Amino acid sequence: MKLQRKNRRALALGALAVSGALALTACGSDDTGGNASGDGASATTQAGNIDCGDAKGQLAASGSSAQKNAIDAWVKQYAAACKGVQVNYNPTGSGAGITAFLQGQTAFAGSDSAMDAEEIKQSQKICKDGQAIDLPMVGGPIAVGFNVEGVDELVLDAPTLAKIFDSKITNWNDAAIAKLNPDAKLPDLKIQAFHRSDESGTTDNFTTYLQAAAPKEWTYEPSKSWEAKGGQSAQGSSGVAQQVKQTPGAISYMELSYAKDGMKTVSVKTEAAEPVAATVENATAAIGAAKVVGTGKDLALELDYTPSAEGAYPIVLVTYEIVCDKGNKAETLPTTKSFLNYMASEDGQSLLADAGYAPMPQEIITKVRETISSLA
Repeated sequence: MKLQRKNRRALALGALAVSGALALTACGSDDTGGNASGDGASATTQAGNIDCGDAKGQLAASGSSAQKNAIDAWVKQYAAACKGVQVNYNPTGSGAGITAFLQGQTAFAGSDSAMDAEEIKQSQKICKDGQAIDLPMVGGPIAVGFNVEGVDELVLDAPTLAKIFDSKITNWNDAAIAKLNPDAKLPDLKIQAFHRSDESGTTDNFTTYLQAAAPKEWTYEPSKSWEAKGGQSAQGSSGVAQQVKQTPGAISYMELSYAKDGMKTVSVKTEAAEPVAATVENATAAIGAAKVVGTGKDLALELDYTPSAEGAYPIVLVTYEIVCDKGNKAETLPTTKSFLNYMASEDGQSLLADAGYAPMPQEIITKVRETISSLA
């Protein structure tokens, strides 16, 4: 998904510092992480279809807030099966998650962009006799949520989205928006465009889409940090979602699982005949065309952000779990493998659709399972 920057434009496809100890947070809190705990049963017990193996103690991880709701669902089931094991995932954002992992603070990181060459090189200091690898685990659409009273359905294309998020279209009754929505009663209302304040793989994927699909209108390089002019910012996926809910005229990008509680989302006009809604099924149609471009055990994917197939939603992301192929800490390796194995299992992947995510295609998730079994 994330290739070296010099290859971005040629392909036409698509760190916050962490200081001190990693915060361990409780399950169910908004954008703060998942906590699984239990007691009284052997950690080596296999309960149901979850193999706890030799898992024990605490497992700390951090990173992508995009997958927070998926992690919460996985942790809940894992906690019920593996008594005495505590999994703590802190959704600090992809950039901060990678930084924490490279500083040796966590067993694995979640990132909505695959590592770049420099990050892989840095990982060799943490992964003794090995390096960090990308394991694609969670997919889904990046929804564009909006809050415009009286407008229930909205169609936008890549050039118009680029101009909105670059402060070149500033009012909801702009002619470009009206042309795409001839039947909508667009108000004379200022657009309040929100972007992520933290380094985010969601931002990286969203800006990769804008550059690939609207290169004339979006002249910034894709990045985890926001590069465009103007707009307002909020922390994490839950932060921008909350701003859209409470701010008249607001628009922002977020994972579909955060576009809930009645939030309206944009349908995107592509080269297909009909605009495409942000749904799990439509995202799966796009992710199914992804190619593995990582080398060795690295399973980084290349996504096509300009699909022409009917029903293929163009703004998608894949969240990776980043872990050492060799040199994982001996005290956490059994728990890391056990939890990742559950996430990649048929049961684990089956939870994703109900949480607003797309499971990985069978060909890809099979490779992920094989790679997890070989971690050392």
